[in-house]
Amino acid sequence: MKQQKHVWGTRSRRMRIAFSALAVVVLGGCASLSPDGGLSDVQGMVAGKTGPVDARLATDDKSSDARAVVADLLKEPVTAESAVRIALLNNAAMQGSLATLGVSDALRVQAGSLPNPHFAIGRFRMGDEVEIERVLSFNLIGLLTLPWKAQWQNQQHELAKLQAAQDVIRLAADTRKAWIMAVSAEQSARYMQDVKEAAEAGGELARRMARVGNWSKLRQAREQVTLNDATAQLARSQQAAFAAREKLNRLMGLWGAQTNYRLPERMPDLPKDVEQIADVEARALSERLDVRSAVAESSYVAGQLGFNKVTGYLDGLTLSATRSSVFDNAAQTKESLRGVELELPLPLFDWGGARNARSKAMYLQSTARVQAVAVNARSEAREAYFGYRTAYDLARHYREEVVPLRKFISDEMVLRYNGMLASVWDLLADSRAQVMAVNSTIEAQRDFWLAETDMQTALTGTSPGALSAAPASAASGGGDAAAGH
Repeated sequence: MKQQKHVWGTRSRRMRIAFSALAVVVLGGCASLSPDGGLSDVQGMVAGKTGPVDARLATDDKSSDARAVVADLLKEPVTAESAVRIALLNNAAMQGSLATLGVSDALRVQAGSLPNPHFAIGRFRMGDEVEIERVLSFNLIGLLTLPWKAQWQNQQHELAKLQAAQDVIRLAADTRKAWIMAVSAEQSARYMQDVKEAAEAGGELARRMARVGNWSKLRQAREQVTLNDATAQLARSQQAAFAAREKLNRLMGLWGAQTNYRLPERMPDLPKDVEQIADVEARALSERLDVRSAVAESSYVAGQLGFNKVTGYLDGLTLSATRSSVFDNAAQTKESLRGVELELPLPLFDWGGARNARSKAMYLQSTARVQAVAVNARSEAREAYFGYRTAYDLARHYREEVVPLRKFISDEMVLRYNGMLASVWDLLADSRAQVMAVNSTIEAQRDFWLAETDMQTALTGTSPGALSAAPASAASGGGDAAAGH
Protein backbone atom coordinates (compact mmCIF):
# COMPACT_ATOMS: atom_id res chain seq x y z
CA MET A 1 0.00 0.00 0.00
CA LYS A 2 2.80 2.34 0.92
CA GLN A 3 4.56 1.43 -2.34
CA GLN A 4 1.42 2.28 -4.31
CA LYS A 5 1.14 5.60 -2.54
CA HIS A 6 4.80 6.26 -3.30
CA VAL A 7 4.27 5.44 -6.97
CA TRP A 8 1.14 7.64 -7.09
CA GLY A 9 2.98 10.49 -5.40
CA THR A 10 5.85 10.17 -7.86
CA ARG A 11 3.45 10.22 -10.82
CA SER A 12 1.62 13.22 -9.38
CA ARG A 13 4.86 15.13 -9.02
CA ARG A 14 5.84 14.26 -12.59
CA MET A 15 2.45 15.41 -13.85
CA ARG A 16 2.73 18.68 -11.96
CA ILE A 17 6.23 19.24 -13.32
CA ALA A 18 5.07 18.47 -16.87
CA PHE A 19 2.05 20.75 -16.51
CA SER A 20 4.23 23.53 -15.15
CA ALA A 21 6.68 23.13 -18.02
CA LEU A 22 3.82 23.21 -20.53
CA ALA A 23 2.41 26.32 -18.91
CA VAL A 24 5.80 28.04 -19.08
CA VAL A 25 6.13 27.19 -22.77
CA VAL A 26 2.63 28.42 -23.60
CA LEU A 27 3.01 31.57 -21.56
CA GLY A 28 6.41 32.19 -23.10
CA GLY A 29 4.81 32.09 -26.53
CA CYS A 30 2.11 34.58 -25.69
CA ALA A 31 2.13 37.86 -27.57
CA SER A 32 3.47 41.00 -25.95
CA LEU A 33 2.56 44.64 -26.38
CA SER A 34 4.28 46.52 -29.19
CA PRO A 35 6.55 49.34 -28.01
CA ASP A 36 4.63 51.85 -30.14
CA GLY A 37 1.34 50.00 -30.64
CA GLY A 38 2.01 49.57 -34.37
CA LEU A 39 2.83 53.23 -35.08
CA SER A 40 5.97 52.32 -37.04
CA ASP A 41 3.89 50.06 -39.29
CA VAL A 42 1.47 52.92 -39.96
CA GLN A 43 4.38 55.18 -40.88
CA GLY A 44 5.56 52.54 -43.32
CA MET A 45 2.10 52.35 -44.90
CA VAL A 46 1.88 56.12 -45.47
CA ALA A 47 5.45 56.54 -46.68
CA GLY A 48 5.35 58.40 -49.98
CA LYS A 49 1.59 58.94 -49.73
CA THR A 50 1.59 62.31 -47.92
CA GLY A 51 3.51 64.29 -50.50
CA PRO A 52 7.12 65.40 -49.97
CA VAL A 53 6.65 65.26 -46.19
CA ASP A 54 8.36 63.02 -43.68
CA ALA A 55 5.22 61.60 -42.06
CA ARG A 56 6.65 61.21 -38.57
CA LEU A 57 3.86 60.75 -36.09
CA ALA A 58 3.56 61.33 -32.37
CA THR A 59 1.21 59.40 -30.12
CA ASP A 60 1.33 62.00 -27.34
CA ASP A 61 0.16 65.51 -28.23
CA LYS A 62 1.90 66.77 -25.05
CA SER A 63 5.30 65.63 -26.25
CA SER A 64 7.90 68.33 -25.71
CA ASP A 65 9.72 67.26 -28.89
CA ALA A 66 6.55 67.67 -30.95
CA ARG A 67 5.87 71.11 -29.46
CA ALA A 68 9.43 72.18 -30.20
CA VAL A 69 9.15 71.05 -33.83
CA VAL A 70 5.84 72.90 -34.24
CA ALA A 71 7.28 76.07 -32.72
CA ASP A 72 10.26 75.99 -35.09
CA LEU A 73 8.04 75.48 -38.13
CA LEU A 74 5.84 78.44 -37.18
CA LYS A 75 8.80 80.83 -37.09
CA GLU A 76 9.06 80.81 -40.87
CA PRO A 77 6.28 81.33 -43.42
CA VAL A 78 4.19 78.16 -43.33
CA THR A 79 4.50 76.19 -46.55
CA ALA A 80 2.22 73.36 -47.62
CA GLU A 81 4.77 70.81 -46.45
CA SER A 82 5.29 72.43 -43.04
CA ALA A 83 1.50 72.77 -42.59
CA VAL A 84 1.10 69.02 -43.15
CA ARG A 85 3.99 68.33 -40.79
CA ILE A 86 2.39 70.46 -38.06
CA ALA A 87 -1.01 68.80 -38.52
CA LEU A 88 0.43 65.29 -38.21
CA LEU A 89 2.15 66.25 -34.96
CA ASN A 90 -0.42 68.58 -33.43
CA ASN A 91 -3.91 67.62 -34.59
CA ALA A 92 -5.91 66.32 -31.60
CA ALA A 93 -8.21 64.16 -33.73
CA MET A 94 -5.12 62.53 -35.24
CA GLN A 95 -3.83 61.74 -31.77
CA GLY A 96 -7.16 60.10 -30.94
CA SER A 97 -7.03 58.01 -34.10
CA LEU A 98 -3.51 56.83 -33.29
CA ALA A 99 -4.55 56.04 -29.72
CA THR A 100 -6.91 53.38 -31.09
CA LEU A 101 -3.79 51.49 -32.17
CA GLY A 102 -2.92 51.04 -28.50
CA VAL A 103 -6.42 49.73 -27.81
CA SER A 104 -6.21 47.30 -30.73
CA ASP A 105 -2.72 46.19 -29.71
CA ALA A 106 -3.90 45.49 -26.17
CA LEU A 107 -6.81 43.43 -27.49
CA ARG A 108 -4.37 41.52 -29.70
CA VAL A 109 -2.25 40.60 -26.71
CA GLN A 110 -5.30 39.77 -24.63
CA ALA A 111 -6.61 37.42 -27.33
CA GLY A 112 -3.29 35.55 -27.27
CA SER A 113 -3.34 35.06 -23.49
CA LEU A 114 -4.48 31.88 -21.79
CA PRO A 115 -7.96 32.13 -20.29
CA ASN A 116 -7.97 32.25 -16.50
CA PRO A 117 -9.03 29.03 -14.73
CA HIS A 118 -11.98 29.13 -12.34
CA PHE A 119 -11.70 27.90 -8.77
CA ALA A 120 -14.76 27.03 -6.70
CA ILE A 121 -15.03 25.74 -3.12
CA GLY A 122 -18.11 24.44 -1.34
CA ARG A 123 -18.91 23.13 2.14
CA PHE A 124 -21.78 20.71 2.66
CA ARG A 125 -23.07 19.16 5.91
CA MET A 126 -25.23 16.10 6.40
CA GLY A 127 -25.61 15.00 10.04
CA ASP A 128 -22.16 14.35 11.45
CA GLU A 129 -20.55 14.35 8.01
CA VAL A 130 -19.00 17.47 6.52
CA GLU A 131 -17.94 17.57 2.88
CA ILE A 132 -15.59 20.18 1.45
CA GLU A 133 -15.46 20.28 -2.35
CA ARG A 134 -12.79 22.07 -4.39
CA VAL A 135 -13.16 22.49 -8.15
CA LEU A 136 -10.61 23.85 -10.62
CA SER A 137 -12.16 24.31 -14.07
CA PHE A 138 -10.76 25.34 -17.44
CA ASN A 139 -12.57 26.65 -20.51
CA LEU A 140 -11.43 23.84 -22.76
CA ILE A 141 -12.76 25.37 -25.98
CA GLY A 142 -10.95 28.58 -25.08
CA LEU A 143 -7.68 26.70 -24.72
CA LEU A 144 -8.13 24.73 -27.95
CA THR A 145 -9.08 27.77 -30.02
CA LEU A 146 -6.46 30.11 -28.55
CA PRO A 147 -4.22 30.08 -31.68
CA TRP A 148 -7.15 30.88 -33.97
CA LYS A 149 -8.43 33.70 -31.75
CA ALA A 150 -4.94 35.17 -31.55
CA GLN A 151 -4.61 35.01 -35.33
CA TRP A 152 -7.94 36.74 -35.91
CA GLN A 153 -7.19 39.46 -33.41
CA ASN A 154 -3.90 40.03 -35.21
CA GLN A 155 -5.96 40.54 -38.35
CA GLN A 156 -8.13 43.02 -36.49
CA HIS A 157 -5.01 44.88 -35.43
CA GLU A 158 -3.90 45.02 -39.06
CA LEU A 159 -7.30 46.49 -39.97
CA ALA A 160 -6.87 49.12 -37.25
CA LYS A 161 -3.45 50.04 -38.65
CA LEU A 162 -4.86 50.34 -42.16
CA GLN A 163 -7.64 52.61 -40.87
CA ALA A 164 -5.15 54.76 -38.95
CA ALA A 165 -2.99 55.04 -42.07
CA GLN A 166 -6.02 56.24 -44.04
CA ASP A 167 -6.70 58.84 -41.35
CA VAL A 168 -3.12 60.07 -41.67
CA ILE A 169 -3.36 60.35 -45.45
CA ARG A 170 -6.73 62.06 -45.22
CA LEU A 171 -5.46 64.61 -42.70
CA ALA A 172 -2.41 65.35 -44.85
CA ALA A 173 -4.58 65.88 -47.94
CA ASP A 174 -7.13 68.04 -46.10
CA THR A 175 -4.37 70.17 -44.59
CA ARG A 176 -2.68 70.67 -47.95
CA LYS A 177 -5.99 71.68 -49.54
CA ALA A 178 -6.78 74.02 -46.63
CA TRP A 179 -3.36 75.64 -47.06
CA ILE A 180 -4.02 76.15 -50.78
CA MET A 181 -7.40 77.71 -50.04
CA ALA A 182 -5.93 79.99 -47.36
CA VAL A 183 -3.07 81.25 -49.52
CA SER A 184 -5.28 81.83 -52.57
CA ALA A 185 -7.93 83.56 -50.46
CA GLU A 186 -5.39 85.94 -48.94
CA GLN A 187 -3.95 86.58 -52.40
CA SER A 188 -7.41 87.45 -53.72
CA ALA A 189 -8.13 89.67 -50.71
CA ARG A 190 -4.94 91.66 -51.28
CA TYR A 191 -5.85 92.12 -54.90
CA MET A 192 -9.38 93.23 -54.02
CA GLN A 193 -7.84 95.80 -51.69
CA ASP A 194 -5.98 97.27 -54.67
CA VAL A 195 -9.22 97.24 -56.68
CA LYS A 196 -11.03 99.12 -53.92
CA GLU A 197 -8.28 101.74 -53.71
CA ALA A 198 -8.51 102.28 -57.47
CA ALA A 199 -12.32 102.61 -57.19
CA GLU A 200 -11.89 105.13 -54.35
CA ALA A 201 -9.57 107.20 -56.54
CA GLY A 202 -12.09 107.11 -59.39
CA GLY A 203 -14.93 108.04 -57.05
CA GLU A 204 -13.02 110.98 -55.60
CA LEU A 205 -12.08 112.23 -59.06
CA ALA A 206 -15.69 111.94 -60.21
CA ARG A 207 -16.88 113.87 -57.15
CA ARG A 208 -14.48 116.72 -57.80
CA MET A 209 -15.28 116.92 -61.50
CA ALA A 210 -19.02 116.88 -60.78
CA ARG A 211 -18.55 119.69 -58.26
CA VAL A 212 -16.93 121.99 -60.86
CA GLY A 213 -19.54 121.04 -63.46
CA ASN A 214 -17.32 118.86 -65.72
CA TRP A 215 -19.14 115.64 -64.86
CA SER A 216 -22.78 114.70 -64.75
CA LYS A 217 -24.51 113.37 -61.67
CA LEU A 218 -25.30 110.18 -63.57
CA ARG A 219 -21.68 109.42 -64.35
CA GLN A 220 -20.70 110.27 -60.77
CA ALA A 221 -23.35 107.83 -59.49
CA ARG A 222 -21.94 105.11 -61.72
CA GLU A 223 -18.48 105.60 -60.25
CA GLN A 224 -19.99 105.50 -56.77
CA VAL A 225 -21.71 102.17 -57.58
CA THR A 226 -18.36 100.81 -58.74
CA LEU A 227 -16.82 101.83 -55.43
CA ASN A 228 -19.67 100.22 -53.50
CA ASP A 229 -19.27 96.97 -55.43
CA ALA A 230 -15.52 96.96 -54.81
CA THR A 231 -16.10 97.51 -51.08
CA ALA A 232 -18.53 94.59 -50.91
CA GLN A 233 -16.20 92.33 -52.86
CA LEU A 234 -13.33 93.23 -50.54
CA ALA A 235 -15.42 92.38 -47.47
CA ARG A 236 -16.42 89.03 -48.95
CA SER A 237 -12.86 88.18 -49.93
CA GLN A 238 -11.57 89.10 -46.46
CA GLN A 239 -14.22 86.92 -44.86
CA ALA A 240 -13.31 84.04 -47.17
CA ALA A 241 -9.62 84.49 -46.30
CA PHE A 242 -10.39 84.52 -42.57
CA ALA A 243 -12.55 81.38 -42.81
CA ALA A 244 -9.93 79.55 -44.88
CA ARG A 245 -7.21 80.44 -42.39
CA GLU A 246 -9.32 79.27 -39.45
CA LYS A 247 -9.95 75.93 -41.16
CA LEU A 248 -6.20 75.57 -41.59
CA ASN A 249 -5.75 76.45 -37.90
CA ARG A 250 -8.16 73.70 -36.88
CA LEU A 251 -6.42 71.09 -38.98
CA MET A 252 -3.00 72.09 -37.64
CA GLY A 253 -4.34 72.17 -34.07
CA LEU A 254 -3.21 75.77 -33.45
CA TRP A 255 -4.68 78.30 -31.03
CA GLY A 256 -3.77 81.52 -29.24
CA ALA A 257 -0.48 83.12 -30.24
CA GLN A 258 0.29 80.16 -32.50
CA THR A 259 -2.23 81.44 -35.05
CA ASN A 260 -0.08 84.52 -35.78
CA TYR A 261 2.02 82.63 -38.30
CA ARG A 262 2.70 83.93 -41.78
CA LEU A 263 1.68 82.41 -45.08
CA PRO A 264 3.41 82.85 -48.46
CA GLU A 265 2.10 85.75 -50.51
CA ARG A 266 1.22 83.59 -53.48
CA MET A 267 0.69 80.00 -54.47
CA PRO A 268 3.46 77.92 -56.09
CA ASP A 269 3.94 78.27 -59.81
CA LEU A 270 2.50 75.69 -62.15
CA PRO A 271 4.80 72.78 -63.06
CA LYS A 272 6.26 72.71 -66.52
CA ASP A 273 4.20 69.68 -67.45
CA VAL A 274 1.62 67.32 -65.97
CA GLU A 275 2.37 63.87 -64.61
CA GLN A 276 1.74 61.16 -67.18
CA ILE A 277 0.15 58.00 -65.73
CA ALA A 278 -0.42 55.04 -68.03
CA ASP A 279 -3.05 53.08 -66.06
CA VAL A 280 -4.63 54.99 -63.22
CA GLU A 281 -7.04 52.18 -62.36
CA ALA A 282 -4.32 49.58 -61.85
CA ARG A 283 -2.31 51.96 -59.71
CA ALA A 284 -5.29 52.77 -57.53
CA LEU A 285 -6.16 49.11 -56.98
CA SER A 286 -2.58 48.20 -56.11
CA GLU A 287 -1.72 51.12 -53.82
CA ARG A 288 -4.90 52.40 -52.17
CA LEU A 289 -5.24 51.49 -48.52
CA ASP A 290 -9.04 51.37 -48.49
CA VAL A 291 -8.90 48.56 -51.08
CA ARG A 292 -6.40 46.66 -48.94
CA SER A 293 -8.57 47.22 -45.87
CA ALA A 294 -11.70 45.88 -47.57
CA VAL A 295 -9.89 42.75 -48.77
CA ALA A 296 -8.37 42.13 -45.33
CA GLU A 297 -11.74 42.56 -43.64
CA SER A 298 -13.37 40.08 -46.03
CA SER A 299 -10.64 37.53 -45.25
CA TYR A 300 -11.22 38.02 -41.54
CA VAL A 301 -14.98 37.52 -41.85
CA ALA A 302 -14.45 34.37 -43.94
CA GLY A 303 -12.25 32.87 -41.23
CA GLN A 304 -14.78 33.80 -38.59
CA LEU A 305 -17.52 32.03 -40.56
CA GLY A 306 -15.58 28.77 -40.55
CA PHE A 307 -14.78 29.11 -36.87
CA ASN A 308 -18.43 29.55 -35.95
CA LYS A 309 -19.43 26.44 -37.89
CA VAL A 310 -16.80 24.29 -36.17
CA THR A 311 -17.31 25.50 -32.61
CA GLY A 312 -21.05 26.13 -32.73
CA TYR A 313 -21.94 22.96 -30.83
CA LEU A 314 -18.88 22.94 -28.56
CA ASP A 315 -19.33 26.47 -27.28
CA GLY A 316 -18.78 26.48 -23.52
CA LEU A 317 -16.95 23.14 -23.30
CA THR A 318 -15.41 23.07 -19.81
CA LEU A 319 -12.98 20.65 -18.13
CA SER A 320 -12.95 20.54 -14.32
CA ALA A 321 -10.71 18.80 -11.79
CA THR A 322 -12.63 18.05 -8.56
CA ARG A 323 -11.41 17.01 -5.10
CA SER A 324 -13.84 16.35 -2.26
CA SER A 325 -12.97 15.68 1.39
CA VAL A 326 -15.62 14.07 3.60
CA PHE A 327 -15.17 14.33 7.38
CA ASP A 328 -17.17 12.03 9.70
CA ASN A 329 -17.06 13.79 13.04
CA ALA A 330 -18.68 10.88 14.86
CA ALA A 331 -16.23 8.25 13.61
CA GLN A 332 -13.32 10.72 13.37
CA THR A 333 -12.53 9.59 9.82
CA LYS A 334 -11.64 11.39 6.59
CA GLU A 335 -12.32 10.25 3.08
CA SER A 336 -11.07 11.99 -0.06
CA LEU A 337 -12.44 11.75 -3.56
CA ARG A 338 -10.79 12.91 -6.80
CA GLY A 339 -12.28 13.15 -10.25
CA VAL A 340 -12.52 14.93 -13.59
CA GLU A 341 -15.67 16.56 -14.94
CA LEU A 342 -16.40 17.46 -18.54
CA GLU A 343 -19.22 19.97 -19.07
CA LEU A 344 -20.85 20.31 -22.49
CA PRO A 345 -23.97 22.37 -23.22
CA LEU A 346 -26.82 20.49 -24.83
CA PRO A 347 -28.13 22.08 -28.06
CA LEU A 348 -31.79 21.73 -27.15
CA PHE A 349 -32.96 25.24 -27.96
CA ASP A 350 -30.15 26.93 -29.88
CA TRP A 351 -28.66 24.81 -32.65
CA GLY A 352 -26.47 27.65 -33.90
CA GLY A 353 -28.50 28.23 -37.05
CA ALA A 354 -29.05 31.92 -36.41
CA ARG A 355 -25.38 32.46 -35.60
CA ASN A 356 -24.24 30.70 -38.75
CA ALA A 357 -26.76 32.66 -40.83
CA ARG A 358 -25.48 35.90 -39.32
CA SER A 359 -21.88 34.97 -40.09
CA LYS A 360 -22.79 34.04 -43.67
CA ALA A 361 -24.63 37.32 -44.16
CA MET A 362 -21.65 39.23 -42.78
CA TYR A 363 -19.38 37.42 -45.22
CA LEU A 364 -21.62 38.26 -48.17
CA GLN A 365 -21.69 41.84 -46.94
CA SER A 366 -17.89 41.99 -46.79
CA THR A 367 -17.46 40.57 -50.31
CA ALA A 368 -19.97 43.11 -51.64
CA ARG A 369 -18.01 45.86 -49.90
CA VAL A 370 -14.78 44.70 -51.58
CA GLN A 371 -16.45 44.97 -54.98
CA ALA A 372 -17.95 48.38 -54.16
CA VAL A 373 -14.64 49.75 -52.91
CA ALA A 374 -12.86 48.47 -56.03
CA VAL A 375 -15.44 50.03 -58.37
CA ASN A 376 -15.29 53.34 -56.49
CA ALA A 377 -11.50 53.31 -56.50
CA ARG A 378 -11.39 52.84 -60.27
CA SER A 379 -13.94 55.59 -60.88
CA GLU A 380 -12.36 58.04 -58.44
CA ALA A 381 -8.94 57.46 -59.96
CA ARG A 382 -10.21 58.20 -63.47
CA GLU A 383 -12.17 61.25 -62.32
CA ALA A 384 -9.29 62.65 -60.27
CA TYR A 385 -6.79 62.24 -63.10
CA PHE A 386 -9.12 63.82 -65.64
CA GLY A 387 -9.78 66.71 -63.25
CA TYR A 388 -6.04 67.12 -62.73
CA ARG A 389 -5.36 67.31 -66.47
CA THR A 390 -8.27 69.69 -67.07
CA ALA A 391 -7.27 71.98 -64.20
CA TYR A 392 -3.72 72.14 -65.51
CA ASP A 393 -4.88 73.00 -69.03
CA LEU A 394 -7.13 75.79 -67.70
CA ALA A 395 -4.44 77.21 -65.42
CA ARG A 396 -1.92 77.16 -68.27
CA HIS A 397 -4.48 78.80 -70.56
CA TYR A 398 -4.83 81.72 -68.16
CA ARG A 399 -1.06 81.88 -67.63
CA GLU A 400 -0.10 81.77 -71.32
CA GLU A 401 -3.11 83.35 -73.04
CA VAL A 402 -5.33 85.46 -70.80
CA VAL A 403 -2.71 87.12 -68.58
CA PRO A 404 -0.36 88.12 -71.44
CA LEU A 405 -3.32 89.49 -73.40
CA ARG A 406 -4.58 91.51 -70.44
CA LYS A 407 -1.06 92.84 -69.86
CA PHE A 408 -0.81 93.87 -73.51
CA ILE A 409 -4.13 95.74 -73.29
CA SER A 410 -3.06 97.45 -70.08
CA ASP A 411 0.27 98.54 -71.58
CA GLU A 412 -1.50 99.89 -74.66
CA MET A 413 -3.92 101.89 -72.50
CA VAL A 414 -1.00 103.43 -70.61
CA LEU A 415 0.68 104.39 -73.88
CA ARG A 416 -2.54 105.94 -75.17
CA TYR A 417 -2.99 107.83 -71.91
CA ASN A 418 0.59 109.16 -72.08
CA GLY A 419 -0.06 110.23 -75.66
CA MET A 420 -3.28 111.97 -74.59
CA LEU A 421 -5.28 109.53 -76.69
CA ALA A 422 -7.10 108.06 -73.67
CA SER A 423 -8.47 109.65 -70.53
CA VAL A 424 -8.00 108.69 -66.92
CA TRP A 425 -11.50 107.22 -67.05
CA ASP A 426 -10.36 104.84 -69.76
CA LEU A 427 -7.53 103.70 -67.49
CA LEU A 428 -9.93 103.19 -64.60
CA ALA A 429 -12.31 101.24 -66.81
CA ASP A 430 -9.46 99.03 -68.01
CA SER A 431 -8.34 98.33 -64.43
CA ARG A 432 -11.87 97.27 -63.54
CA ALA A 433 -11.95 94.97 -66.57
CA GLN A 434 -8.83 93.25 -65.26
CA VAL A 435 -10.56 92.23 -62.04
CA MET A 436 -12.34 89.25 -63.52
CA ALA A 437 -9.28 88.05 -65.41
CA VAL A 438 -6.97 88.24 -62.39
CA ASN A 439 -9.47 86.54 -60.09
CA SER A 440 -10.02 83.79 -62.65
CA THR A 441 -6.27 83.28 -62.95
CA ILE A 442 -5.89 82.92 -59.18
CA GLU A 443 -8.82 80.52 -59.04
CA ALA A 444 -7.48 78.41 -61.92
CA GLN A 445 -4.10 78.11 -60.22
CA ARG A 446 -5.80 77.21 -56.94
CA ASP A 447 -8.01 74.61 -58.61
CA PHE A 448 -5.00 72.94 -60.18
CA TRP A 449 -3.21 72.41 -56.86
CA LEU A 450 -6.44 71.17 -55.29
CA ALA A 451 -6.91 68.71 -58.16
CA GLU A 452 -3.29 67.59 -57.87
CA THR A 453 -3.81 66.80 -54.18
CA ASP A 454 -7.02 64.88 -54.91
CA MET A 455 -5.31 62.89 -57.65
CA GLN A 456 -2.43 61.81 -55.42
CA THR A 457 -4.88 60.82 -52.69
CA ALA A 458 -7.12 58.87 -55.07
CA LEU A 459 -4.24 56.99 -56.67
CA THR A 460 -2.05 56.09 -53.71
CA GLY A 461 -3.98 56.75 -50.50
CA THR A 462 -7.70 56.44 -50.05
CA SER A 463 -10.94 57.97 -51.25
CA PRO A 464 -10.56 61.75 -51.74
CA GLY A 465 -14.17 62.12 -50.66
CA ALA A 466 -15.60 61.23 -47.27
CA LEU A 467 -13.81 58.31 -45.68
CA SER A 468 -15.82 55.13 -45.59
CA ALA A 469 -16.86 53.90 -42.19
CA ALA A 470 -14.24 51.97 -40.30
CA PRO A 471 -14.56 48.20 -40.52
CA ALA A 472 -16.85 46.86 -37.83
CA SER A 473 -15.02 46.30 -34.57
CA ALA A 474 -11.64 47.06 -36.14
CA ALA A 475 -10.36 48.53 -32.91
CA SER A 476 -12.73 46.98 -30.41
CA GLY A 477 -12.00 43.33 -31.10
CA GLY A 478 -15.67 42.58 -31.74
CA GLY A 479 -17.03 39.50 -33.40
CA ASP A 480 -17.83 36.06 -32.10
CA ALA A 481 -14.39 34.60 -32.66
CA ALA A 482 -12.45 37.41 -31.03
CA ALA A 483 -14.76 37.46 -28.08
CA GLY A 484 -14.19 33.80 -27.47
CA HIS A 485 -17.92 33.17 -27.26
